[in-house]
Amino acid sequence: MKKKKIYHVMWVAAMTLASLIMLTPILMMVTTSFKTMDEIRSAVFSFLPEKISLDNYIMAMSNGNWPVYFRNSLLITLLAVAFSLLFNSIAGYAFARLKFRGSGALFGLLMVGLMMPAQVTMLPTFLIMARFPLAGGNNILGVGGKGLINTFAGLIIPLVSGSYGVFLCKQFYENFPRSLDEAAEIDGANKWKTFFTIYIPNSKAILATLGLMKSVSVWNDYLWPLVMTNSDNRKTVQLALTMFKVDTSIQWNQLMAASVLVALPMVILFLCCQKYFVEGIVTSGLK
Repeated sequence: MKKKKIYHVMWVAAMTLASLIMLTPILMMVTTSFKTMDEIRSAVFSFLPEKISLDNYIMAMSNGNWPVYFRNSLLITLLAVAFSLLFNSIAGYAFARLKFRGSGALFGLLMVGLMMPAQVTMLPTFLIMARFPLAGGNNILGVGGKGLINTFAGLIIPLVSGSYGVFLCKQFYENFPRSLDEAAEIDGANKWKTFFTIYIPNSKAILATLGLMKSVSVWNDYLWPLVMTNSDNRKTVQLALTMFKVDTSIQWNQLMAASVLVALPMVILFLCCQKYFVEGIVTSGLK
């Protein structure tokens, strides 16, 4: 019993140390957001600022059109997450509960997407968006205009798909008893009605998990908005953070202040969905 307590104390101490190591950069970001540039450039490092002041936050938010940047990021994130949850859950349900010819091969092909880095598919995706038929001045063949470049549709459509979301939903739906489908079939429900009336109401955990992961991914995405946008009214919060680099210097105090405000929505979202996130990871078979 004593050995068990010692192992428990060692485990708690190790996890506490690991948590502190991971939290240190975040704490430094917060404390730096209250420092002046003289404090940041000082040869003597100080973890805490000399005084707490919101001047950096005020100056950071007055530099650029931040309401528009937050609006763009919020709109892109909400729509991408909503459509992603819908399509990924339907695909996961089909692979888990429906038997059709070639499902194994098709799912294996889908899983290849997990092995592909986003940078590999970025150029083909950009060309598809740029040559989208009958959009942005393009003709039916996708030439003559700019397609979906610098549009919300062009920013959102490629973010909707995702092999990992389909995999996660498939693993989750495979845990449902087959008797649910049989009972629904006896009651005269087709596959669509079974999915929306039985599976979706019981999918809160996995949908919250997938929604949280997708929200963080889309909100923090920098490269795709950089490629697809060329105007200030389509800029996201991640692109807006680059404005604090002036010539050869960086306004670190304002950059850290803006970074705190940009990270805050995802921190709040995680705290609200933490229970469902842990439950969804466990019940989907991922240990």
